[in-house]
Amino acid sequence: MAAEHRRSELTPFLAALDALAADVPDDAEFLYDPSTPRGALRRGNLLHYLALMAEIRPKVLLLAEAPGYRGMTVSGVPFTSVRQLTTRPGLITGRAEGDGFEVPEHPDATWESSSGIVWRALQSWRGPLPLLWGVYPNHPFVPGDRLTNRAPRPAEVRAGAPVALALAEAFGIGLIAAVGRKAQGAMASAGVDAPALRHPAQGGATIFTQQVHDLNERMLTS
Repeated sequence: MAAEHRRSELTPFLAALDALAADVPDDAEFLYDPSTPRGALRRGNLLHYLALMAEIRPKVLLLAEAPGYRGMTVSGVPFTSVRQLTTRPGLITGRAEGDGFEVPEHPDATWESSSGIVWRALQSWRGPLPLLWGVYPNHPFVPGDRLTNRAPRPAEVRAGAPVALALAEAFGIGLIAAVGRKAQGAMASAGVDAPALRHPAQGGATIFTQQVHDLNERMLTS
């Protein structure tokens, strides 16, 4: 019954997520189509991730910009590549056998730099782990090459904002920290004040890690 209750709380989020499939440009990909093998794997992993996080009861949502082709686009889990999916013990549960995710048989990539930086930064996190998400959960890529990343357009991040807010509401999260200015701008457009963290890519790892530490300290003392 508890699992069914959690699933019902996710219904508005999943409906908002699926609504994005109706208007996907040619240079983006909807990741969670259950009618395709890759989409079904991603969706299963996402639901499993959210179930694990529901047990943890996160207090903050770290909101990134969009999936990368080496990470979330492969795994279905934000800031998580195959390397994190298969880490033992599990990064979320700490179980010796891992976190129980399904691993794609022939992934396009097995690791992503940003995913590694994020999870290393969270190793010293005290309290419930943050929930992770991308404000534009479709994968935007350079036209003609799905194995690339492009920055999401302003209209795309605005379209994704209701999905992120529905996810935060499903978890009862009142604090959203934006990983990058695009995510912060999307939240501002939706009337939400989200403090910005430096994106870990392109030389931002050290600053991002320190900002995550500082955020954790503020939450512990507030």
